[in-house]
Amino acid sequence: MMLTQILVSGLGLALPLLIAAVGELVSERAGVLNLSLEAMMLTGAFTAVTGTVLTGSAWLGAACGLCGGLLVGLAQTLLSVRLRADQIVVGVAANALALAATTFGARLLLDGDRGVTGFERLPIPVLADVPVIGPVLFAQTALGYLCAGVVLVTGLLLGPRTGWGLRIDATGEDAGAADWTGLPVRRIRALCILLTSALAGLGGAQLALSEVHAFSDNMTAGIGYLAVVAVIAGRWRTPGTVVAAVAFGVAQALQYALPAAGVGLPPAVLTMIPYLVAIVAVSGLAGASRAPSCLTVPFVRA
Repeated sequence: MMLTQILVSGLGLALPLLIAAVGELVSERAGVLNLSLEAMMLTGAFTAVTGTVLTGSAWLGAACGLCGGLLVGLAQTLLSVRLRADQIVVGVAANALALAATTFGARLLLDGDRGVTGFERLPIPVLADVPVIGPVLFAQTALGYLCAGVVLVTGLLLGPRTGWGLRIDATGEDAGAADWTGLPVRRIRALCILLTSALAGLGGAQLALSEVHAFSDNMTAGIGYLAVVAVIAGRWRTPGTVVAAVAFGVAQALQYALPAAGVGLPPAVLTMIPYLVAIVAVSGLAGASRAPSCLTVPFVRA
């Protein structure tokens, strides 16, 4: 069925975006905007493929992808939290640097050997045979199941009514008051950025090792930005962010499904589909939203 194929492809494309968006949700609720999410994912994809090629193990490659994202996160933490640099400028610069570095690194380390075996799909018996839902949810790769589990655990542990969730929300809404009550604002923000970067690196590894099985220049192609938009469209809450991320993934899948169905749209229009959906999602049609009060505002102790 065409619908099943679109949903299977859409969820596959949504998983890397989803895990990065959940990480970004945590960071933004703490008051830090990571426009460098694109750099974290791209670096994660590159280091995942490089690690897999060098070690011969897809799992070690995925671990390398996570560490690659963390490297960008460490730089973001130093500049945004420690040095109080402008978060938007840091993000734009990190994305440009990561694009150049991974392009050069791929030519240096992966020239002629950019394809990897990666992870194959592991259908769960019986569940994978359920019409429509089965192939979509229960025929993912081992890394895909891990990513879905990480999203679920992160959403539960860092919910708005948990201890960690309350601390994070307090830091993002009024950092000064949170500091006055004894909360370590800088430490909380730093940990949130590092969590975001680790998840984004894992998302890049999922894209490279489970979906594409290769690395190509600028292979994320704006997924990091879509993850940031998913947080905004989801009104800074986990359920809304998940729905937005899946919607963007399905929109990406339509780029390939529509030509197969005989729809004769120009390639440029097909490429625009997920970004048009993103514009609609944040234009107010998804509902009114309010960002955390201290988002992008550096913390300075009075």
